[in-house]
Parts: sequence; C-alpha cells; structure tokens
Amino acid sequence: MAYKFNKALFTVPALMGMALAAGAQVQKINVVTTAVPFLRISSDARAGGMGETGIATSADVNAQFYNVARYAFASGKSGVGMTYTPWLRKLGLNDVYLASLAGYYKLDENQAVSVSLKYFNLGNLQMTDNSGNDLYTVHPREMSIDAGYSKKLADHLSLGVALRYINSNIAGNGNSNGTVYKAGKAVAGDIGLYYTTVKEGKDGWSAGAALTNLGSKISYTSDAANQSFLPANLGAGIGHTWFTNEVHKISLNGEVNKLLVPAAPANGTEEDMQQYNKTGVVSSWGKSFSNNAMAYSAGAEYMYDGQFSLRAGYYADSRAMGKRHYFTTGAGIKYTMFDFNFSYLVASGSGVNTNPLSNTLRFTLAITPGAK
Repeated sequence: MAYKFNKALFTVPALMGMALAAGAQVQKINVVTTAVPFLRISSDARAGGMGETGIATSADVNAQFYNVARYAFASGKSGVGMTYTPWLRKLGLNDVYLASLAGYYKLDENQAVSVSLKYFNLGNLQMTDNSGNDLYTVHPREMSIDAGYSKKLADHLSLGVALRYINSNIAGNGNSNGTVYKAGKAVAGDIGLYYTTVKEGKDGWSAGAALTNLGSKISYTSDAANQSFLPANLGAGIGHTWFTNEVHKISLNGEVNKLLVPAAPANGTEEDMQQYNKTGVVSSWGKSFSNNAMAYSAGAEYMYDGQFSLRAGYYADSRAMGKRHYFTTGAGIKYTMFDFNFSYLVASGSGVNTNPLSNTLRFTLAITPGAK
C-alpha cells in the first residue's frame, strides 16, 4: 500500500499515533502535538486491557514502558516479553504495526536492571512536492532503545531510572525544494517511584508516579530552528488489590497523565511559530500547564488461581489531546513460565466520528521463570 503526503505533512507520527485518534472533528481543536508519539502508545496487552494503566499496577515484565521502578518488586528472577500490535486497521492501513520487546534481571532481592526495544513501522509513503509531483518513496519507521535500573529504597518503596535513545526516520534521506531531510535522533530519560503494600495473599495498596520522555528536541532537517518536542509526560496512579481467598484476586487501578508539552499558537503567525520553536525544553515543561492536555484511565483485573485473567478498562483524554474515549477488554492465561495476554479496544463512534483505534488488538507473550 502507498500513501501520498505533501512534504509539509511531516507530522506523520502525530497523525499516525495521536492526532488521528481524535477522528474527524467538526469543531476545530488546537490539539497539542509532538514528535515520536509512538512512545506514548500502550506497549503491552495487560495494560492495553486495563484502559492503558501501568504506572501503579503490580510489577510485570513490561514495566519499562510505564514505570521502571516497578521492576524492583518483580517476583521472578528474570523475564522477557514480546508484544505485537496491528495499528489503525480501522483506517485500512494494513502495513502499520507496533512491536516491542522488554526484559529485566534481578541483581538481588532489591535491585533490577532492564532493557527494552520499541519499533513502529508506518508502511510505505510516496512523498510529493507542493504541486503534487512524486518525489520519492520512503519506508518510515521509528524505534527506541532503553536501559533501566531500579532499586528498593525501603520495604515498600522503589526508585527507577531509564535512559532512552530514539531514532525516527519518517522522511527518509531525501531532498525537496532545497531542504534535505534526515532521520531524527534524540536522547531522553525516565524517572519513576513505586510504592506497594501488596503481598501474595494479602490485600494492599499500590501507588506510583513517573516522569517519562524528558529529553532533547528532535529535528528531521539541518535547520536548528525547526525542532519538535518529545512527548514528555508526568503520570501518577493508584490501585488496590484484594485476595478474596486462595484463588481469587481482584485489582482496581486509576491513573492520570499530563503531557508536558506547550500548545502551538492557534492560528499563529510565522513569527509566533518561530517564537514557539525557540522555547527551551525545560521551560516548555512549565509552559505546558497552561493547556489542558490531560488523560485519565481506569482498569480492573481479575485473576483466578494465578493462571487465568480477565481485564477491563476505560480511557479518556481532554480536548487538547484529541478528546478520545474508549473501553478496553483483555484476557490472559499463564502456564508454568509462559504468560500469553491479549487486549481489545472496543469500537466507538460512528460515521466520520468513528474512533480510528476501534478494534485494535494487542498480543503479548511473556516468559518469566519462577515468577508467581
């Protein structure tokens, strides 16, 4: 499949990841957009089935994508997880997908190291000039590679940090009207806190907070003034777990996220945009609180005998992030060290207002020797 995009539409990742998810809105909205929004796409089926919650849920192999501090409380010595997500099938894009890989290793009872890889394939794009003439075909793709470390600070509290390298090749190494396009590269970091009183067979609370994607700007040209913000984010979550008896376990979680990116000037002049582009990374985090780019999610998980899981959740975000809202469901089955999960994003909207993420499926296989 090939798509045609004018060179001015190099906001491909925003379109594919976040802005498109808002659907066709009749009312004009000044949506806060960023580069590489694939970094904020839920990266495993467990979180995907629980309304995208992952900051304060119990430790699992994919904690790197939500709150790296959770690994310090992982019950197994090590683990690895692989996830595949066909993306935007509702729009007929059959060659777009997100794949991720994550793993951890416990150095001892209190420390863990972790790594992850995220790969977003956007199919094939036919690039054109302002007159619609074909220029060249590109195979846009984006990826991130992480390394993390987490440590218990106390019996119930842990801290985690991660360093991330980002490579976003959405325009290829082409030339249009004298402008040379290249792959964008950036470095970012995460820091997270996790608190839990939950123990096997004992009810308890969990809570977490995470600052993610704090890093440099990213550019697809040699023009230093034409750089885009990474999707820096501040998130917090809380949850409670009940063990009704030896085989039944129920968890409820809630989460709120604030996108730490200022909104571009609505109908701004060229001078306004130049001033916006000059905004420094650190100052942009403070300026982001002038907009309402917020997301809210809630999720529930029922587990039977540590082997069978059912999940459900709800996600909603503000108008500044596209005003998406949808329900999610999921299930999982664990056999010895193998844990297979899938999630489903329930269809919502109709006609031009149909959610392009409707019917999205995620599939995760996790291998965790010795995990409970």
